[in-house]
Amino acid sequence: MSDETSLWKGSPSQWLNLGPFSAGIILMIGIVVGGWWFTPALLGLILPLGYMVWRFLTVRCQVFELTTQRLRITNGVVNQHIDEIELYRVKDTLMVRTWWMRLTGLATLTLQTSDRSLPHLVIPAIANGVDLREQLRKQVELQRDSKRVREMDFDESGHATEELDADLSDGPA
Repeated sequence: MSDETSLWKGSPSQWLNLGPFSAGIILMIGIVVGGWWFTPALLGLILPLGYMVWRFLTVRCQVFELTTQRLRITNGVVNQHIDEIELYRVKDTLMVRTWWMRLTGLATLTLQTSDRSLPHLVIPAIANGVDLREQLRKQVELQRDSKRVREMDFDESGHATEELDADLSDGPA
């Protein structure tokens, strides 16, 4: 088995904070204008400024890393939390590009996995999402082939879903 190497590493875009930053700036302007008549109100600038810094750090400290064997998710400003998903456990990927994401060149990837601790993973507002989705898809297939693993979904009655039944009817490999 080959060594694990990093293929991609990235963080969500700060565009995610456009709403909170805008609201914080408007609130700060209101506090400054109100401070002309009531000087202690200027101390209120600390709250929206602190909130904006916290939002910035929360997005900045979220890191996603795609390796040849797994997807690693790092979160946390003060304490760091690391989750990992083995690539062969990724069942489906969905890419969403809203109008503002298309304007800024971003995309959000949503992954459905068979990992019980992280069955639904969202990688929000990342650059080159189209390329990352394709790279992820290829690595998932490579890992499944190397481990000789297939995802099998069952409905409530215990039967394999129609998608898998069609794959199995092709005959032995």
